[in-house]
Amino acid sequence: MAIFSASPADLRDFLADRRLFVLTGAGCSTDSGLPDYRDGAGDWKRKPPIDFQTFMSGEPARARYWARGLVGWRRFGHARPNAAHRALAAMERAGAVALLVTQNVDGLHQAAGSRAVLDLHGRMTEVLCTACGWRGPRAGWQAQLEAMNPPWAQLDAPDAPDGDADLDGLDFSGFVVPGCPCCGGIVKPDVVFFGELVPRERYERAMAALDEADAVLVVGSSLMVHSGYRYVKEASERGLPIAAINRGRTRADGLLGLKMEQSCAEALGALYPEPA
Repeated sequence: MAIFSASPADLRDFLADRRLFVLTGAGCSTDSGLPDYRDGAGDWKRKPPIDFQTFMSGEPARARYWARGLVGWRRFGHARPNAAHRALAAMERAGAVALLVTQNVDGLHQAAGSRAVLDLHGRMTEVLCTACGWRGPRAGWQAQLEAMNPPWAQLDAPDAPDGDADLDGLDFSGFVVPGCPCCGGIVKPDVVFFGELVPRERYERAMAALDEADAVLVVGSSLMVHSGYRYVKEASERGLPIAAINRGRTRADGLLGLKMEQSCAEALGALYPEPA
């Protein structure tokens, strides 16, 4: 029988002596000050993020994206792991994690000490050229954006998810977006935009990790995006027990055996308290 008002004791019992496939989403990072995309019903809180087709459609779309990113990166790039990230790293050190698959692009699991991490949608810490494949650090790209757009570097705005900022109602036509330093091509963050496919090798690595796991733990994801939901669906078809820590509805509520509607940092931090 599914437990949908699970207690810390229920979660502790679920995790005991199990090798976990862990899937994390934006709710895992909200206690680090990073906004999430969806409300408790799983609906968008704001307009959906830019998709690949729009980003590639012309300079106006890219100017708007990078202007917002210039402002948003200043805080996003300095976010720090919270108790949920640190607890998952402790679980890995204890041998309880087969693989941690994250839909987040913030790198906070690695910063907390997790090593068996699959960045399903990539990382915002690097940028890449869509033409020649050049890659570079996001910090260096940020410095170039600021140097070429001094007035924009002085702006501030409310944070939006994934290093974005709410710069609405502005004229982006004067914003200068540099080209690739190698070929002059279009540069994007090294993340999977909506409209792009998760690279095949990431999918295969995640599926292989399900072979090694005997349970699934979802942390802070509504699972509304198919690229994450499909692993939970596959786990259910294999008969693996599934638990979730998430505030609000998930796409997989009917597949869960246990659910805690609580802050991920509170739920996991209580099980893996940090030294005083």
